[in-house]
Amino acid sequence: MKNILLNTDSYKSSHFLQYPPKSEYVSSYIEARAPKDSKTLFFGLQAFIKEYLLTPFTKEDLEEAKEIMSLHGLPFNYEGWKYILETYNGYLPLEISAVDEGLLVPISLPLVQVVNSDAKVYWLTSYIETALLRAVWFPTSVATISYNIKQTIKRYLEETSEEVEMQLPFKLHDFGARGTSSQESAMLGGMAHLVNFQGTDTLSAIIGAKRYYSCDMAGFSIPASEHSTMTSWTKKGEMDAYENMIKQFGGDGKLFAVVSDSYDIYNAVSNIWGKDLKEKVKESGATLVIRPDSGDPKIMVLEVMKRVYESFGGRRNTKGYIVLDDSVRVIQGDGVDAKAIEEILQALKEEGFSAENIAFGMGGALLQQPNRDTFSFAMKASALRVDGVWRDVFKDPISDSKKSSKKGRLALSDDFECVRFEDIGSRKNLLEVVYKDGKLLKEYSFDEIRRKACEN
Repeated sequence: MKNILLNTDSYKSSHFLQYPPKSEYVSSYIEARAPKDSKTLFFGLQAFIKEYLLTPFTKEDLEEAKEIMSLHGLPFNYEGWKYILETYNGYLPLEISAVDEGLLVPISLPLVQVVNSDAKVYWLTSYIETALLRAVWFPTSVATISYNIKQTIKRYLEETSEEVEMQLPFKLHDFGARGTSSQESAMLGGMAHLVNFQGTDTLSAIIGAKRYYSCDMAGFSIPASEHSTMTSWTKKGEMDAYENMIKQFGGDGKLFAVVSDSYDIYNAVSNIWGKDLKEKVKESGATLVIRPDSGDPKIMVLEVMKRVYESFGGRRNTKGYIVLDDSVRVIQGDGVDAKAIEEILQALKEEGFSAENIAFGMGGALLQQPNRDTFSFAMKASALRVDGVWRDVFKDPISDSKKSSKKGRLALSDDFECVRFEDIGSRKNLLEVVYKDGKLLKEYSFDEIRRKACEN
């Protein structure tokens, strides 16, 4: 699946025959178009460039594409691709410009601009659309969702906690690897989440951040149980299962999580944890993180929180909110999305509990539910040079004004105004060249992207 010639939509193979005579350069851009008045956190382009554009295609790739497209019923630009192979040694003659990764950009502004760098391959800009747009919309969407949730959690921490900066990085944990469509999706989405947080169980995200963004360790996890390990002790052995977790993972300063709703969550919290094992939990020196995993999240979390406080006690901080005893916390990882998180935090606040008592695990809603329409991503041609003269290329459908596209070669000023490239003047153009003709010209570290995201 690494053949870049086949990383496209089938119909793209016929487009080299559809442009006007003497076409030379096609300039296209990527933007998010909705929802109105929102912003997106740009991320993921560098991973795509490193994985797919820094390795040249080969003669074997060319022959494979020719065979498949011919059998598929489409014309194939064999001579055009052969020219790229012979002239550029299989590297794509494209110039890709983009905003900084980690930058929060208002909706309806260009995030990426791409143009062919050789007039003989005017058709290449559009050919790369499928792969390039997919490389941008998915990680950017996940990064944006994660960023927005971070702002929600941060607001509640600022209202109810004394330790905002220490608490915030681990308040949303990525549980989404098993719910994604592929390991690459898990890697890209998981990395995007880690731009904002440091908690993850998606190992491929850790590998991706190391491989593509030079980060030795981008995220962390803790020992945690699942239903199979707890129920293997049988219902009669539920307390023994929990006690084994203390024995195996207790210790000063350590954390471990235990799913506790295999049978009766209320009995588990109030009696097994809250009475039978209470002293062992406290004496272990670790922090037990109790995980309810069923029921209405808002109702369940609040009830569990009350029962934990009743059993283990706690204190009121200087802001007047209850902080549980240091030996115990709660994590909600079932039915969690942005709406549920805000509802849970509001319910806890109303009952006098600090947001620092709770963490969240988010799976499908973080890494799988986002789609291209979540932020209405699109890549559109905006300019074409024919016989030495640039012309505007745009769409303006009478049936849907929201799908109107931009005109001309574009620039994005540092005060977030989209202008024609020739009108940018002395203002800084945020669309900087990051790739050209097989070379990565601007490289970001994961730490740089995180700092940029925090500055937004």
